[in-house]
Amino acid sequence: MALGTSSPSPPAPPSSPQHIYTNTRTLGPPEPEGHSGGVQRPALLGREAGGCGSAGRCGGFPAAPTGRAGGPDRAAPRGAGPRVRLLLQLLPPGNHVELSWNSFNKGDIFLLDLGKMMIQWNGPKTSISEKARGLALTYSLRDRERGGRAQIGVVDDEAKAPDLMQIMEAVLGRRVGSLRAATPSKDINQLQKANVRLYHVYEKGKDLVVLELATPPLTQDLLQEEGFIQAKGYPTYTNVEVVNDGAESAAFKQLFRTWSEKRSRNQKLGGRDKSIHVKLDVGKLHTQPKLAAQLRMVDDGSGKVEVWCIQDLHRQPVDPKRHGQLCAGNCYLVLYTYQRLGRVQYILYLWQGHQATADEIEALNSNAEELDVMYGGVLVQEHVTMGSEPPHFLAIFQGQLVIFQERAGHHGKGQSASTTRLFQVQGTDSHNTRTMEVPARASSLNSSDIFLLVTASVCYLWFGKGCNGDQREMARVVVTVISRKNEETVLEGQEPPHFWEALGGRAPYPSNKRLPEEVPSFQPRLFECSSHMGCLVLAEVVFFSQEDLDKYDIMLLDTWQEIFLWLGEAASEWKEAVAWGQEYLKTHLAGRSPATPIVLVKQGHEPPTFIGWFFTWDPYKWTSHPSHKEVVDGSPAAASTISEITAEVNNFRLSRWPGNGRAGAMALQALKGSQDSSENDLVRSPKSGGSRTSSSVSSTSATINGGLRREQLMHQAVEDLPEGVDPARREFYLSDSDFQDIFGKSKEEFYSMATWRQRQEKKQLGFF
Repeated sequence: MALGTSSPSPPAPPSSPQHIYTNTRTLGPPEPEGHSGGVQRPALLGREAGGCGSAGRCGGFPAAPTGRAGGPDRAAPRGAGPRVRLLLQLLPPGNHVELSWNSFNKGDIFLLDLGKMMIQWNGPKTSISEKARGLALTYSLRDRERGGRAQIGVVDDEAKAPDLMQIMEAVLGRRVGSLRAATPSKDINQLQKANVRLYHVYEKGKDLVVLELATPPLTQDLLQEEGFIQAKGYPTYTNVEVVNDGAESAAFKQLFRTWSEKRSRNQKLGGRDKSIHVKLDVGKLHTQPKLAAQLRMVDDGSGKVEVWCIQDLHRQPVDPKRHGQLCAGNCYLVLYTYQRLGRVQYILYLWQGHQATADEIEALNSNAEELDVMYGGVLVQEHVTMGSEPPHFLAIFQGQLVIFQERAGHHGKGQSASTTRLFQVQGTDSHNTRTMEVPARASSLNSSDIFLLVTASVCYLWFGKGCNGDQREMARVVVTVISRKNEETVLEGQEPPHFWEALGGRAPYPSNKRLPEEVPSFQPRLFECSSHMGCLVLAEVVFFSQEDLDKYDIMLLDTWQEIFLWLGEAASEWKEAVAWGQEYLKTHLAGRSPATPIVLVKQGHEPPTFIGWFFTWDPYKWTSHPSHKEVVDGSPAAASTISEITAEVNNFRLSRWPGNGRAGAMALQALKGSQDSSENDLVRSPKSGGSRTSSSVSSTSATINGGLRREQLMHQAVEDLPEGVDPARREFYLSDSDFQDIFGKSKEEFYSMATWRQRQEKKQLGFF
């Protein structure tokens, strides 16, 4: 039966030249072919974004053809079976495929849409991450195409889903032969390959000449081996990417340390007013995540603040009167509590002084973990390095953050220091002002800032020639925190002799006016993180959306000024996330600052500074639908629905399908027997080791719970395994106690791990 075709999907944009050109799966963690010793830079793998797009597309395939908008064809003749019989390839995203077992393969996920029921069939080689993402697409299609009324069943293992397999075989016929291996995805379709033109581009005098040489079929002798690649001695297979001025990709821009977008004259004239207006609208941060992300502010800093100092490897509370007074020789935990849209949220800042020891930094991380456990794992953790504090961290101290060059004594109180001290004040308002102690000598001064010189008898407030009124106002606020001594204002060039004597004499210092720092205009980039043999592997997601965040993944969002690491609730390597962020910065081609803040964000507790980088965000996404495991193990439909579906299938003439005659009749007979037995409980075979009821559409609820001895499964050839055992998942047939004893973890913990890690452990223990 021909279902009709749809137009081919648009091609994926080309990968950037710094990517490793590898055919990675569209969804799920990348599995590199091997590891090259000595490679310092993490591997970058291109990956298309999944999720729902526009124009009726979801996951890369078009909406199902229907007889009228929004529903199945109502003109289908009575007795012709289910009104809708469509087979779609979910992962990797594809179009409608032939309604036949020939369309299936081991590495992909397919959806059989029967109108009232949708059956998701997972290939035996698909990963947990792919299954979960496939289920999300199934729910999306159900809600959009079937009005949310269709029942969903999942075939995760054919042997454990007899009810669903009987329905599939009634529609598709009994499968003959084994499944095909996974088919590699094609980035370019055949129609595009046929539309090829070969041009010769060269200079002739002052002119650029573009000459069309030929159309297909092309011959190799048309190519001339000359130009830049040959002159540089690069390999002939070196990839070349053409970048147009003004249309540079995010990957290209991030190869440079700085990048400024070209602005029109009108933008330049109106830019300053717009910036000032944004600062005055801080109250909108709760309802406008995009604004919060751009300003890096979750609110105006007026929430509750608690501070602990790490001393003797333990956290000690700091007196609220000294909350804004930090010491460079210590580490601090700053817990900020605020409310957003009626919900209490937390940010835990891990502040690290430049003079802190390795033991103190380790104690800082362990104490942060303890606090996170105390708060139920809901804390957003931001790692902050002295001198690189984000705007919100400065805002919670209302411009009175002072960093002393010393170690804190008991309860965070600074130890005694030298009589003469010099402090540099930088900032124009309560959201960007920090004061830091610098060496008390004249060379530390500069004309663009304000300095406080504290001596035994007086506190000099020194105004550089380049400072403005806002800076002066903030300095007058800070001086009350640092010193209670007599205050004396000094203008640059009018210093009294005692001023220079306190600094040890005059000395040259920078006197040029500092130019305002331009905020970098880099576009955010999202990567899926994994580890292979200790090497960080990054797979970039282009045109990313919330749909690309999967609970089994760790994702890295690079906004240039901050690094976000999003931790899925089922991710198995979240403890390595901070180290991955640090390695990413260290190996970045643009020479990124290692002090760039790193933010850990857990699924379901995303702050507006993270949410704002996504085009749309559904706060109820992870609470509206059950997980893949819950659907597989649960009972999504009642027995009446099964009877209804099977009755419709019974009326369907399988003889219309070639080669399905006898097999189809047998399938219907088996299906009828299954329907007749729905009134009674069915006893499972001894190999299954349990019982089940027919009220479950997803008969994988009758999961084999183990019972085979380890000797029957470990180090056994495929032909020597007991009948009915899936060789690729032989470890699953162990009892729970044997599994725990051999693998050192429960089955649930094991299957939540990355696929490559599961395979590695199975090889080591004789289950592969």
